[in-house]
Amino acid sequence: MSKKSNVLIIIPAYNEEENIVRVVRGLEETCPDYDYVVVNDGSSDHTAQLCRENGFSLLDLPVNLGLTGAIQAGFLYAYQQGYDAALQFDADGQHLAQYVDSLVQELDKGLDVVIGSRFVTQKKNKSLRMLGSSIISACIFLVSRVRIKDPTSGMRVFSRATIEKFVHNFNFGPEPDTISYLIKTGARVSEVQVEMAERIAGESYLNPWKSMGYMLRMAISIIFIQAFRK
Repeated sequence: MSKKSNVLIIIPAYNEEENIVRVVRGLEETCPDYDYVVVNDGSSDHTAQLCRENGFSLLDLPVNLGLTGAIQAGFLYAYQQGYDAALQFDADGQHLAQYVDSLVQELDKGLDVVIGSRFVTQKKNKSLRMLGSSIISACIFLVSRVRIKDPTSGMRVFSRATIEKFVHNFNFGPEPDTISYLIKTGARVSEVQVEMAERIAGESYLNPWKSMGYMLRMAISIIFIQAFRK
């Protein structure tokens, strides 16, 4: 694949046969000047087959590594190909391509991570999930004195220096506790207001109980693990 830009959009995908064509076609139409790669995370459905049939740029992992492994594979590809930035973009259709430019432009101001945030200018609704998000935000602020309003957003763009950290550190996952650790070690992080869509097809792996467990793990990691890493 010849490079069109210095930014690579990484699309981790696991069993997203109902969404992947629509999501990638939307990116190609809205962001034609950006490169992308779909990282098929050992899907058991036709995700990889559809990518091949449609000529999409594809990294096809032979086994399911989970989101962390898929993102690290994408970061390694971005690093080896010499990209200056990489943007995480979900394959389920919730992230909107119209906001890619604004995130990249914000990163170009000399930042290390820019988060596509639902809550820069909008308020969180009252739900258990948003309560969990607020708790994670409070934990990050407690250890870093930096307030991140949407720490669980998966729409993020990373500088090359940050990509390198993901490539060379096995325990770096695309999660709020890693963002907290990066801030603690001097990373400059910003948020840009975005909107997100509802999943149209397929099922999220996070049910209410898993969401609660996830929020608890993140809070514990931020306070008791990441805050004391060297």
